[in-house]
Amino acid sequence: MASQPPVHEPTTRRRQLLGRLSLPERTYITDALRTETVGGVLLLAAAVVALIWANVWPAAYESVLDYTVGPSAPLHLDLSLGSWAKDGLLTIFFFVAGIELKREFVAGELRSLNAAVLPVIAAVCGVALPAVVFTLANAGPGGHPGGWAVPTATDIAFALGVLAVVGSHLPSALRAFLLTLAVVDDLIAILIIAIFYSSGIKFWALGLAFAGLVLFWFLHRRGVHGWYLFVPLAFVIWALMHESGVHATVAGVAMGLLLRCHREGDEEHSPGEHIEHLVRPVSAGIAVPVFALFAAGVTISGPALREVFTQATPLGIVLGLLVGKTVGIYGGTRLAARFTRAELNPQLTWADMFAVSVLAGIGFTVSLLISELAFPDDPALADRAKAAVLVGSLLCALIATVLLKLRNRHYRELCEEEDRDLDGDGIPDVYQLDDPAWQARTARKAQQAEQTEQQTTQQTTHPADGGPGGPH
Repeated sequence: MASQPPVHEPTTRRRQLLGRLSLPERTYITDALRTETVGGVLLLAAAVVALIWANVWPAAYESVLDYTVGPSAPLHLDLSLGSWAKDGLLTIFFFVAGIELKREFVAGELRSLNAAVLPVIAAVCGVALPAVVFTLANAGPGGHPGGWAVPTATDIAFALGVLAVVGSHLPSALRAFLLTLAVVDDLIAILIIAIFYSSGIKFWALGLAFAGLVLFWFLHRRGVHGWYLFVPLAFVIWALMHESGVHATVAGVAMGLLLRCHREGDEEHSPGEHIEHLVRPVSAGIAVPVFALFAAGVTISGPALREVFTQATPLGIVLGLLVGKTVGIYGGTRLAARFTRAELNPQLTWADMFAVSVLAGIGFTVSLLISELAFPDDPALADRAKAAVLVGSLLCALIATVLLKLRNRHYRELCEEEDRDLDGDGIPDVYQLDDPAWQARTARKAQQAEQTEQQTTQQTTHPADGGPGGPH
């Protein structure tokens, strides 16, 4: 019997993890992270000022923190400055987070299931494992398992601020992963706050807040413009949400999600992108640093630091950030790669992903917020939880800095390759390698440069002979 020729099954190209971004996505992320990096440096500075202020002049710090402003009627807005920072300024931060989330779903990395798998699985594992680690640490006598959500958040601004301070380069693919991870992480944090830290719901106020959101959506979709209309409406929605018992920051997320983030017709930017461009500097440069100024002022002393590593609650937070976040994000990424049969970008290694996972353990802003929400009746425990957040975030920052510095030369080369623009048209060359017009332009420039170099060499080697009237 004649043997049959072997049948060759067609091979399919494996999907690449952390591959090169599209040019529009790279441009958007570069602009967004530039603002967040500046905000991260301001956030670091605000945290340092808060620690110095609270430890050198504690009475003055507490008096400013507890100073009450605002009307008591009709919506009980006579709040302390600390509460205004926590419930008011952070609403701006969550408003931007809502826009980011909406944009990611309609135009970013989360718009397709294949692209969304990696950051979503990484973020979910990066939230679940720290909660498990904290719960295990607080399972015995003297533990407070109610603080399980404190170590679950990632602070993108703080992480970028650390990168800026230590001068570490990071390729755009890793930065995009970190940003998308933080967006999904923020969504989970919002759900946790709305579900687990809302109490005494007043349905009349919640219903009016919902009606305000419907009006906000209707005016926006009708193309109505004018900050003088939307800012007062947004404040009313926020005040009603605050009165309802649902945490007021949820109002910011809801309004961000209602904005249109896809482009129509000949629009250069969608309304959501335009508003985000205007509001992000306010969030990163003012709202979050001021919140940090009022939230990060905890007592730092030998006994206080000893308690961080000897008491169940603060120790669970440190372990959750340092171990839970790192193992959760890194392990989730490896699982996503395994089950989707994807391969890592050949320019990167899994050690790079591990370093970024450690960096994502920095859980500053939202972790400080949840520390206050988790222990509202025990200010001393809330302060110890905040101290643990600071210690855990600092440890993650130091370890990530060492790991990233080991690869900094390679990262610098990748960043230079991503930014190289030989023909000066404003578009990086890596996006035009297959474009015949670009090839012709670069060849022409290379030829002109070679001719110029030859002429310079000839003039240096064979100087012009002196004429009759020249020097002899």
